[in-house]
Amino acid sequence: MAKKLYVGNLSYNTTEDGLRNIFAAYGNVVSAKIITDRDTGNSKGFGFIEMGSDEEANAAIAGTNGTELDGRQLRVNEAMDKPARRDDRRGGGNW
Repeated sequence: MAKKLYVGNLSYNTTEDGLRNIFAAYGNVVSAKIITDRDTGNSKGFGFIEMGSDEEANAAIAGTNGTELDGRQLRVNEAMDKPARRDDRRGGGNW
């Protein structure tokens, strides 16, 4: 089963292909995504990698956490699940 990793402290110049290439040394990279600002399209300095298995993910964490990429020291760990959003909309509608 695939495992998602958080990759932080990315250079704003790092590309998804560059990120994918670094992690490919540790196994099958299912996906690579750098998070961007929706208004400007600029990198927010972090992203996610999905590795093909738990073993590959653990090897990737051990092999890349603390290493340098594009002049920045990477922070790599297992991604947390995104918390559920509460719907706090008020007003409108009949009660």
